[in-house]
Amino acid sequence: MTNEVLVAVPLFIFMGVMLERSNIAEQLLLTMGKLFGNLRGGLGISVVIVGALLAASTGVVGATVVTMGLISLPAMLRAGYRPALATGVICASGTLGQIIPPSTVLIFMGDMIAGIHSQVQMSKGNFAPTSVSVGDLFAGAFFPGLLLVSLYLAFIVFKAITDPTSCPATPVPPEERKDLGREILTAFVPPLALIVAVLGSIIGGIATPTEAASVGAVGATLLAALRWRLSFGVLRETAVATATITSMIFVILFGASIFAIVFRQMGGDNLVEEFLTRLPGGATGAMIAVMAIMFVLGFILDTFEIIFIVIPITAPVLLGLGIDPIWLGVMVGVNLQTSFLTPPFGFALFYLRGVAPNSITTMQIYKGAAPFVMLQIVAMAILFIFPGIVTWLPSVLY
Repeated sequence: MTNEVLVAVPLFIFMGVMLERSNIAEQLLLTMGKLFGNLRGGLGISVVIVGALLAASTGVVGATVVTMGLISLPAMLRAGYRPALATGVICASGTLGQIIPPSTVLIFMGDMIAGIHSQVQMSKGNFAPTSVSVGDLFAGAFFPGLLLVSLYLAFIVFKAITDPTSCPATPVPPEERKDLGREILTAFVPPLALIVAVLGSIIGGIATPTEAASVGAVGATLLAALRWRLSFGVLRETAVATATITSMIFVILFGASIFAIVFRQMGGDNLVEEFLTRLPGGATGAMIAVMAIMFVLGFILDTFEIIFIVIPITAPVLLGLGIDPIWLGVMVGVNLQTSFLTPPFGFALFYLRGVAPNSITTMQIYKGAAPFVMLQIVAMAILFIFPGIVTWLPSVLY
């Protein structure tokens, strides 16, 4: 990996934590609640949209699930939402940060897959291979992220039509809607401007991920100041949280790198290559096998542990079989997001369990997550059958 790309990780984490401290999620949810409150399922729709915006603003999954759980769950329960549906919507929306840029997962995968892709191409005699960057993965993840958001919204609308009592409307008094236009501008324009500045500059090739992350960190600090949420205490909390999360990730990276070196020296990569190339179905069979293994590992290992250990071992074989590197990275991201959400071991479920009231049972959280796991599987199937959904935008932009 290149140090320049890795510098973007703490900067994006700083941006996400600072935005969390600025109460942006609370203001977005209140505004969206007023906008869609008169509709059945409106509060659920608001949670999904806010979750997508937070994912595009922060890229920190655990923090998003906890924040949405603290803010959204009490409001949804007071509105009469069934606990299973409310917890399912929150868990699913919170995990969008796994795939929607600027996901820290995509940053690491992009840099890792870029190096592996170059090595594979040179081993085939192509000494001028096409480059793959973090920006490519960000562009490739754009439409899959929209696909997941659309599926979530469609499910909530379906529930509102077929089972109205599960997600009742929350009528907003007319006097509270008088300044709704101004509130929408105030709540949406600043984070959207930051998203466009950060992601637009990366996807458009104007700035590197590190440069864009620097802009994002400064922009998040300015947003906090404009909301009168910036203080020495907030800066200290943000710095400590950033250092904690970053150090955890890099300790995992250090250990996984040692494991990968030992594994290769003992001939493990040859065993993996022999196993995958002998599977029926060629590249398709190998891809399905790797996805299945990663999905199961997602129950017991953190996302970064899987990326740092499994990707260096399996990606050379898959890329050597002709798998598109951008498609591979995005498919891994969606797969790990699905595993993150799947009962009974999905990490997102335990994040929410930690902040949910005692009246919410663990079984209700499991039950609520189940339909969204099915939607994730549907999305993965669509992306598997139609890889152009992932590869089209990068091919147009670069």
